[in-house]
Amino acid sequence: MTQDIDVDPIIYWHRELPPLAAKVIGDGEVEANSRHIAATLANRDRLWDQCLAELMTEARTRLEQEVRRCVGRYAHVMSESIDPKRNDATGETWLHGRFRYVVLV
Repeated sequence: MTQDIDVDPIIYWHRELPPLAAKVIGDGEVEANSRHIAATLANRDRLWDQCLAELMTEARTRLEQEVRRCVGRYAHVMSESIDPKRNDATGETWLHGRFRYVVLV
């Protein structure tokens, strides 16, 4: 028999509020990138969705690393900026994100 255990998330995004008793111990910014893909119009929407999913996975990983590095319990992402990037020399494009956060205990 398995038992369901309520576990607080580590990352809280924008309007999601961390536990009320949590105290801010620092802040910072992480950057993340999706993989580089061919800059083509074929399958553009599907590739955009894949890149966005990869970018957000990478951002979560980086934020969790920062929480551990700061010996915190949570990160609250306050703002984010996601921009497409392009390298005309290689014909590649990707998504780049910048995430401002606070670390809480």
